[in-house]
Amino acid sequence: MKRILLAMALLSAVPVFAQKKPKDNTPKSFDLLIGTYTTGESKGIYVYRFYTETGATAYLNEVDGIDNPSYLCVAANNHFVYSVNEVGTERKGSVSSFSFDPKEGRIALLNKQPSTGTGPCYISIDKAQKHVFVANYASGALSVLPIAKDGTLLPVVQTIQDAGTGPNKARQEGPHVHTAVLSPDEKYLLYTDLGTDKLNIYRYKPSQPQPLTPADPSVVKVLGGHGPRHIDFTPDRKFMYLITEMGGVIYVYDYNKGEPKQLEAISIVADGFKGAVGAADIHVSPDGKFLYATNRGDANEIVVFAINPDTGSLTFVERKPSMGKTPRNFVIDPTGNFLLVANQMSDDIYVYKRDKATGKLTLTRNKISVGNPSCLKFTPAE
Repeated sequence: MKRILLAMALLSAVPVFAQKKPKDNTPKSFDLLIGTYTTGESKGIYVYRFYTETGATAYLNEVDGIDNPSYLCVAANNHFVYSVNEVGTERKGSVSSFSFDPKEGRIALLNKQPSTGTGPCYISIDKAQKHVFVANYASGALSVLPIAKDGTLLPVVQTIQDAGTGPNKARQEGPHVHTAVLSPDEKYLLYTDLGTDKLNIYRYKPSQPQPLTPADPSVVKVLGGHGPRHIDFTPDRKFMYLITEMGGVIYVYDYNKGEPKQLEAISIVADGFKGAVGAADIHVSPDGKFLYATNRGDANEIVVFAINPDTGSLTFVERKPSMGKTPRNFVIDPTGNFLLVANQMSDDIYVYKRDKATGKLTLTRNKISVGNPSCLKFTPAE
């Protein structure tokens, strides 16, 4: 008995330590980069600090004298930024590279290269920082530019020129390449052609002199006159979503490892709506539970859908006014707490709080005023 009591006494003397919770390594703040059209009050690219706990923002820096940096991408190392220079059809477009200091938000022009097309409107980059991919809207061509070790852009090494027309004679008189997105595993590049109602699929091999070759199949068609625009994937890579600008329809696909199979198509337009449709951007929430889309034209709204994790199908949740005119682009912060929408024609960016359980949006008091905002990108602040 004494031995048992002694053992119990020894045990009771052993200090008990509370288990430590795993550290949350998600940054509490991010740099928000804003691409713009410089035809109005804007002069170039703006950098703000964004605080994920409150949705507040603080101005950091800007780079001026940049022609229409209407779309941006950020290198994986967080130290380089790339933009299109979306000039009109009267002269060839170009793309620019910038150095970026994520601690201070400083951004500075490095160099510029021709895009070998007109009206470049979209740019993306691979994780290894080997190439950028540029959608030349006006000329209907996709361009590939290598990246040097110092972050500068080298001349175009590959141009893929689309051809064809669509049934909408005003908008589809020729090809109009609108987006260029790498698949999550970066084995494929997918790019939309609004003018020919096609999603084009190419294999990507960065070590090759011309890194893109047609996949098999290489084309996915949507209904004539719908005008495919932007795409996004669920985090588990199972499903892909494509929004059509003129049709105002979201196409749902089983991604199927580079061979997309259509599952359904659902309209973002409200029943009975008679105004102009101008669907723009589309993003899946970081947790993969909800999909958001913007509709410009006369609607000026954000539409929310719930995603079925097993089938990828969409269920309507709500539609919210964008509070401004022409919600061209929007972004969900990496924590999933907030959604920011850029209203191009009313010179403002509004911040919405996201309910992670329901997907619904609540307007906050946070707002950024900047001329003709057209692209929002987050990158970790250091």
